[in-house]
Amino acid sequence: MSDHLLGGKPTAQPTKILETFENPNPNRDFHIHMEIPEFTCLCPKTGQPDFAVIYLDYIPNQLCVELKSLKLYTWSFRDEGCFHEAVTNRILDDLVIAIDPKFMRVTAKFFVRGGIFTNVIAEHRAAGWQPQPYVELTQFSAQSNIRG
Repeated sequence: MSDHLLGGKPTAQPTKILETFENPNPNRDFHIHMEIPEFTCLCPKTGQPDFAVIYLDYIPNQLCVELKSLKLYTWSFRDEGCFHEAVTNRILDDLVIAIDPKFMRVTAKFFVRGGIFTNVIAEHRAAGWQPQPYVELTQFSAQSNIRG
């Protein structure tokens, strides 16, 4: 079997560079929700992998984060030893520097390790920003974006 049927060596590499694009509607507060279900870093004590789902919620200001760069950014932690609390705050800090959102919340839900689940939530609010009043509408049941 020839190698070309299996695909070539991937060209994408992990990076800490977060690319951005202009907010398509900066005059309106709108909520962007992302789920990153395959986050991996290393336990700084044992070197074993830690797995988490990262939830990113933000209200953009002038910029939004580009998805491919976010994927490569999260991939960059795969070989780094990180305490859960530190990596969650690092992700928030790096994203705030990159896009300066009105509001951002990073929620990291780490899988069980030693019988303990760890959830870390870190938030940023731009100075003077206030959320719009919440409007209660009929809620859809929670569902995954994955079809199966």
